Amino acid sequence: MAIQGKAHKFGDHVDTDVIIPARYLNTTDPAELASHCMEDIDREFITRVQPGDMIVAGRNFGCGSSREHAPIAIKAAGVSCVIAESFARIFYRNALNIGLPIIECEPAAKGIESGDEVQVDLEAGIVRNLTQGAEFTFAPLVGMAATLVEAGGLVNLVKTRLGTA
Repeated sequence: MAIQGKAHKFGDHVDTDVIIPARYLNTTDPAELASHCMEDIDREFITRVQPGDMIVAGRNFGCGSSREHAPIAIKAAGVSCVIAESFARIFYRNALNIGLPIIECEPAAKGIESGDEVQVDLEAGIVRNLTQGAEFTFAPLVGMAATLVEAGGLVNLVKTRLGTA
């Protein structure tokens, strides 16, 4: 599965309170969460992000609290993938559980700038920076992680397996 979009770049240690500020946790509505995605680090993010765009970040993306609201806000904002040098483990798991593709690839995270057009082949493990003509490889998601992303998350996977989807 290949996805393509524009990169929105952030630094190291982007925590869940920045991804979706705690003052908005009184809702679980994905659209409402998306409308506040990243606003404490980039007030204009939600007006610039387009369906299919990607977040690119440094080390320890998604650190902080274990709230599932953070990857939900990102996915609901239209972000198709997050590429980072590394992820906080709980964010990593939450992202997979909601079907948000995430890629740990330090060279790609360092070699992509805001505004670059990026293409990701999740199955082949290739990130292409189409703007700069660079290509990076990563370990593709396999097993249950790949199954969760393909299904659109754990809830969708369970519904499909139960025949209630």
